[in-house]
Amino acid sequence: MAEQRWHGDTEHARVWAELVATARRSVADGLVVGTSGNVSARVGDLVLVTPSGVPYDRLTPDDLTGVDLDGRQVLGTLVPTSELPMHLAVYRTTDARAVVHTHAVHATAVSTLVPELPLVHYMAAALGGPVRVAPYATYGSDELAENMLRALTGRSGCLLQNHGTITYGAGLDQAYDRTAQLEWMCRLWLTASTVPGLSPSLLTEAQLAEVGERLKGYGQRR
Repeated sequence: MAEQRWHGDTEHARVWAELVATARRSVADGLVVGTSGNVSARVGDLVLVTPSGVPYDRLTPDDLTGVDLDGRQVLGTLVPTSELPMHLAVYRTTDARAVVHTHAVHATAVSTLVPELPLVHYMAAALGGPVRVAPYATYGSDELAENMLRALTGRSGCLLQNHGTITYGAGLDQAYDRTAQLEWMCRLWLTASTVPGLSPSLLTEAQLAEVGERLKGYGQRR
């Protein structure tokens, strides 16, 4: 009975539709290949999440998949993403309402080269500061989730060594935008670093902090 009620809940249906659209966008934008990424959104104490191994273009409203904050499946019959421990760790420790995980190529390349993305652009401030790289651990493991949480301290995104990216936000749009910005910054640094005989100029922590203050008032006010 409870599952029927949840399936009929318009809020869950609306968020699921946004989640699927975000997952499909990650493929269209080249941030993931096949089913290599995953997306989730929190609605109260329920986490809606993309299922494991299902191409995003095949997901329908009937495939709605949800777990509680302990990881127990309470909605749907498809197995949730294998990266569920990372998503749940973010929700348990932050005010996140959405999480996006990708295997974006430039960001993953950077994760194999440095312990932290060099401050090549001021948009690092939108993620809370210099973007750290979480040490490698097997995908889907509690160890990876723990490494990720340390790298996310004071940040809304990080790189996962030899793996990809993870970002979170107040909604799916913000979480996705942060992922796209992170991939763009990684591509920028890699591009600038390839010029023979030259090294990219980098911002200082003070310069980044100043940008962080300005970003607080960025955008339209209603």
